[in-house]
Amino acid sequence: MSISSAVKSIQDIMRKDAGVDGDAQRLGQMSWLLFLKVFDAQEEELELELDDYEFPIAEKYLWRNWASNPEGITGEALLDFVNDDLFHTLKNMTSSVDKQASSAAKRRFVVKEAFTDAFNYMKNGTLLRQVINKLNEIDFTDSKERHLFGDIYEQILRDLQSAGNAGEFYTPRAVTRFIVDRLNPQLGERILDPACGTGGFLACSFSHVKNNFVKNAADHQTLQEQIHGVEKKQLPHLLCITNMMLHGIEVPSQILHGNTLNKPLSSWESDINVIATNPPFGGTEEDGIEKNFPSEMQTRETADLFLQLIIEVLTPPIGNKKGGRAGVVLPDGTLFGEGVKTKIKKMLTQECNLHTIVRLPNGVFNPYTGIKTNILFFTKGEPTKDVWFYEHPYPVGIKNYNKTRPMKFEEFQTEIDWWGNEEDGFASRVETHQAWKVSINDIIARNFNLDIKNPYQGEIINHDPDELLQNYAKQQADIQALRNKLKGILSTALEGAGDE
Repeated sequence: MSISSAVKSIQDIMRKDAGVDGDAQRLGQMSWLLFLKVFDAQEEELELELDDYEFPIAEKYLWRNWASNPEGITGEALLDFVNDDLFHTLKNMTSSVDKQASSAAKRRFVVKEAFTDAFNYMKNGTLLRQVINKLNEIDFTDSKERHLFGDIYEQILRDLQSAGNAGEFYTPRAVTRFIVDRLNPQLGERILDPACGTGGFLACSFSHVKNNFVKNAADHQTLQEQIHGVEKKQLPHLLCITNMMLHGIEVPSQILHGNTLNKPLSSWESDINVIATNPPFGGTEEDGIEKNFPSEMQTRETADLFLQLIIEVLTPPIGNKKGGRAGVVLPDGTLFGEGVKTKIKKMLTQECNLHTIVRLPNGVFNPYTGIKTNILFFTKGEPTKDVWFYEHPYPVGIKNYNKTRPMKFEEFQTEIDWWGNEEDGFASRVETHQAWKVSINDIIARNFNLDIKNPYQGEIINHDPDELLQNYAKQQADIQALRNKLKGILSTALEGAGDE
């Protein structure tokens, strides 16, 4: 049976179980099972490679010892083992991720993190055994099957993830690959995605460094330790560490489960060389999170808080070495927003060289959202002098992207050919019908409104309902701001008249 058929069969079996309700729970159920199987496949490889190999968890909990036999434990006995023994033990293990901790202790930490908020939703032990047996048809020690499953794994995510209220959706591989390609992370650089989701940017960064710079076993070990991520929600975190293992990270202990924003900004170290991320936007953080940020920069909007954090954690320049660099996906609202957003953009252009904004067309994130997005590229340590804008066009004959016609990496070749070199201030760049340059003085005069239209294109009549609604919301916000300003002026005038 092919891997795609096995995955479909697993989903069909879960639909028969009374305890699994909807796609999200099916994905959650499949994820912890996948994790344990992938983890055990990796342990088998390490056991052969390491002379001082130590089991990270008790052997009875390894997949090979309770799940691999198709005629093994099933029914109520299987449910009792999973619910009362397996989950209880893995959630309550003692573990450590300290630098002094052994490799086994770090791998144990990964398992405990994976199961902290995981659940077994299935109530029928016979159906659970059927799911396990289908998973056993996939050989994760076979590099070809592992690679193929990685593609199917991403397809599952595309099918099941939705935007929701917090802007959580799958970042198209083309966008992920383009950002990593332009940032060009090097061997030994600390790479971070502070809102890593299922690990697309981290996996792409790992592959980029591995394919371009890893020459020997020592290099590979360095690469293992330079990938860092944080994910707030349990399911994406579990999917992420499984994804990391599928891509070759043996101990993804630097992929943490938690809220990156949940500690004071001042307590962060500025030690990150490269950040590639698509932080959640359109949502708000829980009460109190904003208190971790300077009083004049406090907001509950997630994307604004992440942008502040990114600026903070990037390394400053040292000697002739440039500061840390970032590629960040942000919505149009960040570009034209006022209030705290203006203060954040002012800080960004003062502390970083915001050298490029790639404006993406509608539909890049279809079917999850129609919100227009941008990629901001910046390097910490020098103030911005000019911002280059590049408006990414649709390919010839394409009017919008969709599930059957997604964006492709090859479409970014025009940007790549035009890009130039930051070391010489992008001296080779020229203005075209897609690219234009705006000085920081002009941006200051616009009160840091970065929603700057392409001067080489005439007015385009837009009928996209999402963008029309977004523009309407902006107009209403502008009107309300003007009303509040006029009320303030009138109130002040009346108070002055009363004093007379």
